Amino acid sequence: MQRPAVTAVLAAAALLSATGCSADGGNGTAGPATTAPTASAASAPASAAPTGGASPSAAPAKGSVRVVSTVAQGLKSPWGLAALPGGDLLVSSRDEGTITRVDAESGKLTVLGEVPGVAPGGEGGLMGLALSPKYAEDHLIYAYFTTESDNRVARMLYDESRPAGQQLGAPDTVLRGIPKGLVHNGGRIAFGPDGMLYAGTGETGDTGLAQDKTSLGGKILRMTPDGQPADGNPFEDSVVYSYGHRNVQGLAWDAEKRLWAAEFGQNTWDELNLIEAGANYGWPEVEGKGGGRDYVDPVVQWRVAEASPSGIAVVRGSVWMAALRGERLWRVPLAGEKAAGAPQAFLEGEYGRLRTVLAAGGDRLWLVTSETDTRGTPESGDDRVLLLEVS
Repeated sequence: MQRPAVTAVLAAAALLSATGCSADGGNGTAGPATTAPTASAASAPASAAPTGGASPSAAPAKGSVRVVSTVAQGLKSPWGLAALPGGDLLVSSRDEGTITRVDAESGKLTVLGEVPGVAPGGEGGLMGLALSPKYAEDHLIYAYFTTESDNRVARMLYDESRPAGQQLGAPDTVLRGIPKGLVHNGGRIAFGPDGMLYAGTGETGDTGLAQDKTSLGGKILRMTPDGQPADGNPFEDSVVYSYGHRNVQGLAWDAEKRLWAAEFGQNTWDELNLIEAGANYGWPEVEGKGGGRDYVDPVVQWRVAEASPSGIAVVRGSVWMAALRGERLWRVPLAGEKAAGAPQAFLEGEYGRLRTVLAAGGDRLWLVTSETDTRGTPESGDDRVLLLEVS
């Protein structure tokens, strides 16, 4: 497989059947994938789609992707991504436990420092990043990471006046006790339109945790910036917002402030879910659609060989989903609470495993590859941050 540093792809990649391979990023061993992705409202008109992301435009019937530039390269096990007010980026390294600043103009990499207490292993380590909603005032970076005992969320002061490598303050833990494992650690964090902090967690391979509302594993959590249960949460004195999840690594909101989440399936179906407070998304009782009245069905499902989804973003009325094992970028045009049509695949095999996407303003998107996470086939320049123009 050869992957150019910069390429332009304007047409959707065909949906291909894929032969199953070993577990990847939270998926189990899969058999042959012979069914195309399915949406709950594939015939809905694209003109009904709401505005999305940072753009006022509705999702067009057919999308496109153009790689504008390679913003950075030579990153090791990149996972989380956050955009600083001036346009530069922060990237976490899952396995090295460091946060690196990327100069968006030159691509220069500057290590801020190493996060104390990170204990990488398996699918755990330093993962999601998010900036404080008051970053201009407090300069706080939030991070989700694995320790020797648990997964937790902490915040750190970013002091740019200090020398490179020493710019991170001591972690202030806001939430601890999220179960950890060699697999299924979740890891995505994001501040929602309500100013609350959301976290996607995994069930660590202990499937019973997903249905246990007293456990923080296999959930989407909602908390204040200080880590307390947010007002309006469905369960009293709890940060649990939704449950019945296997391994959530994608969180994003559309223009109507609806929360969408990407979730790893096991052997059969990966999922894109519309999240409702207090709802049960079925794992381990059901994988994919067909859960009946007790569980919420995904809006879209994919065969695991075609997806293994991690990060998502909403831009121009579509959900854009990074696929690890599938090695492609999926586009799901939205029509209200449903999909406006069949998902489209882009960049298939061009850059290998794809980990994270983040809205970059207007019709642009940042995309982080994941070839150096021990499951890829890294080439010269990996891993990369790409800037895309999408529609």
